Amino acid sequence: MMWLSDVRLILADRIIDNGALRIENGVITEIVESAGQPSGFTMFPGFIDMHGDMIELELEPRPKVDFPMDVAVGHLDARLAAAGVTTAYAGVSFSRTAVDGERRSFEHTSAIIRALKDSIHGLRVDHRIHARFDMTYTDAIAALEGLLVAGAVDLVSVMDHTPGQGQYRNIEKLISYRVRGGASEAEARARLRAQIENAVPAEDMLDNLQNVSRLCKAHGVAMASHDDDTVQKANLMADIGAVISEFPVTMEAAQAAKDRGLMIAMGAPNAMRGKSYSGNLSARDAHAAGLLHILAADYHPAAILPAIRALTPQDPDGLVGAVRLASKNPAEALGLADRGEIATGKRADLAIVDAADRVVQTYGGGKIIFSNGSGPETAEQSAIAAVA
Repeated sequence: MMWLSDVRLILADRIIDNGALRIENGVITEIVESAGQPSGFTMFPGFIDMHGDMIELELEPRPKVDFPMDVAVGHLDARLAAAGVTTAYAGVSFSRTAVDGERRSFEHTSAIIRALKDSIHGLRVDHRIHARFDMTYTDAIAALEGLLVAGAVDLVSVMDHTPGQGQYRNIEKLISYRVRGGASEAEARARLRAQIENAVPAEDMLDNLQNVSRLCKAHGVAMASHDDDTVQKANLMADIGAVISEFPVTMEAAQAAKDRGLMIAMGAPNAMRGKSYSGNLSARDAHAAGLLHILAADYHPAAILPAIRALTPQDPDGLVGAVRLASKNPAEALGLADRGEIATGKRADLAIVDAADRVVQTYGGGKIIFSNGSGPETAEQSAIAAVA
């Protein structure tokens, strides 16, 4: 048994300015107000990241430079824990346009998912697998089914990155992005023309979506849509059983998704910066309109805490409401009933932050999984001074 005391506690519905909590067997068993001197530390629930693309870059930090799985996963694990993330869904993608053996190809992604599942046991953060499925990629459905049968996938999202719609509605911006990535303008334009000319018929994509939805329902895995850009698309995704709308690119699509009962997820870097890097919907604007339920790391886990701070002034519930975006709300969306808030009976997943807004300690299941050498003192005792 252990007490953490004299800290500011961010609960799901209120803040205790100076509190203490007791942890037993990795679970929070008691929360009280403390009579001690405030330590200056603030305790958040551990952040739940339902969409992080970092693992693909860890595995291939430069084009055609492959890193060993244990090196990549170990480094990502450390980064997540240092950012206060205690549950993380590693996003890996099946893309129809990828060449066999390259990142996001049929063989490469299937192998990564299986290797990830084998390597994440015993790490600090509770790692899950988020399979991102290109709805135009019919041949990958069999691979996805095999992974679901094997219990290797915990969340599925469906996407269509064909230029001219979704995230890439603005083709000129996409060309500029690819030029910055090293392609010539001529190469970028030629590739985009080929992608548009080889677009998969709408009826085939709908058939793929229905098959993926059937598989997710059969295996009890949540399904998310990705880059909804129209009311029609948002309604389609709701019809096939999506429960989360990831990164909608227009306010209209986000509103339609919310109206259909989907939870809206957007990137913490977008919220932190105040804008989308691709020029799409601002997470701050979506939040101000009541259309943001979940913050995801996207490509940088350290953005979660500053994103919470950026959204706090405009949130109807202030800091408490902004914190729910990275804790209680994703837990509810993903069926993680044992975590997501500082409450009795919940896992002791905690992120402790100092007065300079730095994560100084992270607890996963009651154990320290990250520390910078500072943090509140712990006490192993049966009682603690508290305000009655």
